[in-house]
Amino acid sequence: MTTRCQALLGTFVEISIDQDEHPSAIDKAFATIKQIQDLMSFHNPLSELNAINQRSHLTEIAIHPWTAQILHIAQEIYTQSNGLFNCGIGHLLVAVGLLPQHLDLTQYQFGGIEDINFITPKLISSSKPLCLDLGGIAKGFAVDQAVEVLRLNGVESGCVNAGGDLRVFGGSSRPVHIRNPKSPGHLIAIGSIHNAAIATSSLYFSKRDRKHSHIINPLAKSESDIHADFVESFSIVADQCVYADALTKVFALAKNHDHPCFKHFSAQAVRIKA
Repeated sequence: MTTRCQALLGTFVEISIDQDEHPSAIDKAFATIKQIQDLMSFHNPLSELNAINQRSHLTEIAIHPWTAQILHIAQEIYTQSNGLFNCGIGHLLVAVGLLPQHLDLTQYQFGGIEDINFITPKLISSSKPLCLDLGGIAKGFAVDQAVEVLRLNGVESGCVNAGGDLRVFGGSSRPVHIRNPKSPGHLIAIGSIHNAAIATSSLYFSKRDRKHSHIINPLAKSESDIHADFVESFSIVADQCVYADALTKVFALAKNHDHPCFKHFSAQAVRIKA
């Protein structure tokens, strides 16, 4: 087994492969993750994401096929969750200091992921000003693309773990441990996964590190309900990490194991109470 780790996507990304003869495949997988980070980082004012946020309501924007793929997925999850998942909440995170300010928030009434229009497969515009934050869904997508790169370069089995967004592929399985919401320093073993992905949403450290939750309810009817507050952890198991990560937000807000969109995406929900 070969395991390597790099700081990417605002976390540490660990890639493990069960063979020793394909070390260059890991380099290519990390390069793919970095490319996705460069395209979709909210923190980088020159990223493609910030070009969309700054200009898509004014002009057509040419985008990378990966960006187009994520936007399509985000719109699909938005539809299937009845709006409970929406990447167009970046301005709410900026307003409380959880994301950097690249736009003057006082100038705009922001729309959401539903306001993006595809003119061609790689050309978009928006009917309203946007402040998209693709952080979580892009992280899951990066894990999936890294897995595809490993496979294309001869790796038969292994796993990619990006700060808890975990995908396992090939003949191996991996044990899964989730932090105890009451005591985050302790791990709870929930089993193992094989040819699947898992992601978790929680507020383990939010109350310690900041005043506001990073989990946003886009359907909140009052300002006091915008930043979700809970003590549990919400995990989703799915075929791909991009869906696992995004659907944890739906689970954390709906608190419903049987939300219809989980069946649509062949996902399973795991809730750990404090």
